[in-house]
Amino acid sequence: MSENSLTAQQRQRLDARLDATPFLVELGQAFAAAGHELAVVGGPVRDAVLDRPGNDWDFTTSALPEMIETIVAPFADTTWDMGREFGTIGLRHAGHELEITTYRSDEYDASSRKPQVRFGQTLDADLSRRDFAVNAMAVRLPSREFVDLFGGLADIEAQQLRTPISAQISFSDDPLRMMRAARFSAQLGFAVADDVRAAMTEMADRLEIVSAERMRIELDKTLLAADPVAGLRLLVDTGLAAQMLPELPALILERDEHHRHKDVYEHSLIVLEQAMALEHRLDESPDLVIRLAALLHDIGKPKTRRFVEGGTVTFHHHDVVGAKLARKRLKALRYSNDVIDQVAMLVELHLRFHGYGSGEWTDSAVRRYVRDAGDQLERLHILTRADSTTRNQRKAARLQRTYDDLEARIAVLADQEELASIRPDLDGTQIMEILGIGPGREVGEAYRFLLDLRMDRGPLGEDQAAEALKAFWSARS
Repeated sequence: MSENSLTAQQRQRLDARLDATPFLVELGQAFAAAGHELAVVGGPVRDAVLDRPGNDWDFTTSALPEMIETIVAPFADTTWDMGREFGTIGLRHAGHELEITTYRSDEYDASSRKPQVRFGQTLDADLSRRDFAVNAMAVRLPSREFVDLFGGLADIEAQQLRTPISAQISFSDDPLRMMRAARFSAQLGFAVADDVRAAMTEMADRLEIVSAERMRIELDKTLLAADPVAGLRLLVDTGLAAQMLPELPALILERDEHHRHKDVYEHSLIVLEQAMALEHRLDESPDLVIRLAALLHDIGKPKTRRFVEGGTVTFHHHDVVGAKLARKRLKALRYSNDVIDQVAMLVELHLRFHGYGSGEWTDSAVRRYVRDAGDQLERLHILTRADSTTRNQRKAARLQRTYDDLEARIAVLADQEELASIRPDLDGTQIMEILGIGPGREVGEAYRFLLDLRMDRGPLGEDQAAEALKAFWSARS
C-alpha cells in the first residue's frame, strides 16, 4: 500500500510521535551510515495511526545483534541482550526503553510454539511473520517511509483483524496468536475476519502446546482492556476458553437462581462490566483482582446445581465450591499466591451480604463481615453491588439502598472502633501475665476468645477484658 494511503491526519500523527522522540531518527541515520536498514514496526505504528497512547518502541533491522550493539553504543545509557538468541538487543536512552530485533524468517516445529530462529534479509519477509496485518505496518528510518504490505490501514478502517498470511499457517506456527486475537478485540474494539474466526475454532486445541504463563499473560491483557467482554466472548465462541478457562463456558447451560431466564454466563459478563464501572472506588484502575473475581464469582454453580420440586433450581454453597474452583484454576494458570488468595476470598464472600436482609445484622455481625473481608473490603463492596443484575428496577433500588445502609454502618463503626485493624483488648504478653502461663497453644485459645468477645461486644477496655478472660479461664479449667 502506498504512502498516499495514509490520510493527512494519520501522517501527522506518525510524524508527531517521531518528532516527540527526535533521537529515533538520529538512530535511523546511524544505522543507514553503517549500511543497514532500521524501521519502527508493529504496535507503535498501529497506535500512532489510531491516535492511541503509547510510549513503547519496537524496531526491526537488517543488522545482526553484534552490529546492533556497535551502532547503538553511542546512544545507549545501557544495553541488555537477554533476547540475543532471538536477535533482540534492548537499550535505554533518556528514559526511553527500546528493543531492536534483526529481521526474522523463523521456522516452527508443530510440537512447539518456540521457533527455530532464522535471521531474514528483508523487511517484507519480516512483516509477513507478524500476527495481524494491523501489526505488520512499519515506518522506515530515517526517511519516515510508511510501509503497509498486507492491508493494515484497510483493516483499521474496517475495524477488523486479519493475518498477513493464511490464518491456519499463522496459528499453527504460534497458537498464542489466537489468544492475541481476543486481546486485540478487547483492546481495539476490532472484530476478527471470518477466516480468522474459523481457524481459531478449528485449531483451538493447539493451545495445548502453549505454556500456562503465556496464556495467563494474554488473559490478563484481555481482562484489563477497555472491553474485556468482547475478547472473552471470542474465546468462548471459538472454543479457546474451553482449553484454558473451561469453567467459563461451563456457565452457559446454567440458570441463575434469581433470574431463571438468564444463564449464568451472561450474568457473569454483566457483573464484570458493572464491577468495572465501580473501579473508580479503588486506588488503581483497571484492577485485575476485581475483574477476575467478577468473572469467576459464580463458577461453583455447575457443580452445585440441584433440581427440586416445582421446577426450582438451587445452587447451595456455590460460593464455597466456587472459591475452591477459582483457586485451582488460577493456580493452574500460574497466578501469584496473592492474586489467588484475594480472588478466592472474594468469590467465597460474595453472597455474605444477602444475609443482611433489611438491616437486621447486629454490630457484631457487621464487625465480622469487615474482619473476614480484611483488606479486600472495598473490592467486596464493588463485587456485591455489581452482582445485582435484576431487571426489576424496584428490587435493584432496594438492594442498592440496603447495601448503602451496610456501608454506612461499617463507616460509623470504623470511625468508632478502627474496624480495619480489630484486635482483642489484650495482647499475647498481657494474656500470659494475667493467666500466669507461658507461650503455647493455650495463649492462642485465650486470644481467640478475646477476639470473639471484641467482635460481639465492641471495645471493652483492658480491665473488663481481663475480668472476662479470668472468668473464661476459670470455667475452662
